[in-house]
Amino acid sequence: MIGILGGMGTQAGLDFCNKLAMLNRGKIDQEYPLFILYNKSNIPGRPESIGVQTKKFSDLPRNAQNNTRYNKVLKSLLDGCRSLEKGGCKFIVIPCNTAHYWYEDLKKKIKIPIIDMPKEVFLYTKRICKKNSKIGLLATEGTLKTKIYEKLFKEEYNLITPLYNLQIKSVNKTIKHVKMGNIKLAEKSIMPAINYLIKNNCKKIILGCTELPIAIFAFKSLKNVKMSKLYLDPNLILANSSMKKYRK
Repeated sequence: MIGILGGMGTQAGLDFCNKLAMLNRGKIDQEYPLFILYNKSNIPGRPESIGVQTKKFSDLPRNAQNNTRYNKVLKSLLDGCRSLEKGGCKFIVIPCNTAHYWYEDLKKKIKIPIIDMPKEVFLYTKRICKKNSKIGLLATEGTLKTKIYEKLFKEEYNLITPLYNLQIKSVNKTIKHVKMGNIKLAEKSIMPAINYLIKNNCKKIILGCTELPIAIFAFKSLKNVKMSKLYLDPNLILANSSMKKYRK
């Protein structure tokens, strides 16, 4: 059984579950994967807990893990993972990119495997993109600041992110729109950031916040998502990885 720690945000967790189901479309009920979604929406805000009030996405202080806000998020994530562990899940997935800043600490304290979503995105990118390609990244300020993706990609790819004003006016605004359920506004507000990355010759764009695929693909079929020549959807990549592990 797949354990899904959701609620970061709720729409993103449901999007992941929907993709799990759509990957198995056409089968009888009994052939769909068993999973538990824990929509733990009371986890403290990840970007806010990291602290993103800066115009530079620099490394966090070395003592960041002693920070009270960090530990509050860690405790809440651990509570969620332990509930899924007790529920008989074989492994856990967390459809939130920023939450993977806590991944190493979670892995040490949880007995069942937790799939590393950013790592799965990196491995998928390696299969389809040439080395030293320009790869765009759209994500929360927390994900950018903690360099979750940069640490994986920096040796083999040129990772491009939007300018700070685009981050605030386009990416952040889009994530907020999705959380509020304003999908049409989100679809419109993300375009300036996307156009910036396209103008910078990015071969692929990682939708590195799980709200972003909802903004871009909300009114399109799974076929459009899977056939996209531009976007890398971490939720879909994670869903595929989950099914492979589930079937082992």
